[in-house]
Amino acid sequence: MSARAALALAAVLAGAPALAADHLVRIETRPGVHVSYWMMARPGASAALVLLPGGAGGIAMKGGVPTSDNFLVRSRDLFAAAGFDVAIVGKPTDHADLDLAFRASPEHVADLARVVEKVHAATRRPVWLVGTSRGTVSAAAAAIALGPAIAGVVLTSSITDPGLPQAVENLDLARIRVPVLVVHHRLDACPGTPPEEAHRIVEGLTAAPEKKLLIVSGGGTPYGPKCEPMHWHGFVGMEQEAVDDIARFVREPRPGAAR
Repeated sequence: MSARAALALAAVLAGAPALAADHLVRIETRPGVHVSYWMMARPGASAALVLLPGGAGGIAMKGGVPTSDNFLVRSRDLFAAAGFDVAIVGKPTDHADLDLAFRASPEHVADLARVVEKVHAATRRPVWLVGTSRGTVSAAAAAIALGPAIAGVVLTSSITDPGLPQAVENLDLARIRVPVLVVHHRLDACPGTPPEEAHRIVEGLTAAPEKKLLIVSGGGTPYGPKCEPMHWHGFVGMEQEAVDDIARFVREPRPGAAR
């Protein structure tokens, strides 16, 4: 390479925006309230996935990285490798435990609206909400409120016990007008997430342009409590397969996109 060509290449590289390393972003979402999310930007990403963990809602930051065993948190590198920007949302500073009532509240929706706004501004990608377990209530409530601000929704191990007021099927799903994928493990034995009730979510999505219910099986040997992430509830041993199913639908949201 000539000296002139080398200088020209160096100039181009110097002017190209570099992707920041994965990092924690902290933003104010309501007056005096902050939410942090772990941001993973990837070159050429086709969409930005806002991941909403279940349980109390934390991502267990330790040593400068998320360490939660939650299905979405521990699978974050798989989502990034599939060609997506990833933002994993933690808890607001005014709530230590994101129970179902708070996850369906206007305050929580306001938090997520601000996160979606910031992620979209930073990535310029269509934003999808991806929730698991209690996080499906967060994703559905936000999708109902945010309308066209999001491109689609993925609900995994959804809260489906019809006796729970904030179960996903009890929310105003008819107001969701974006594609929705519902993924549930056939052997999920958590009392709050019975797989046989998941069809009610799809039935309630009367305005969604595309909707898909995917009941999966397989995976590794589960251990721990049935509602915890290392059981069937958390797609243990089949994280790659679950991510692949989600990625296919996000890339091309139609009924046959996920296997």
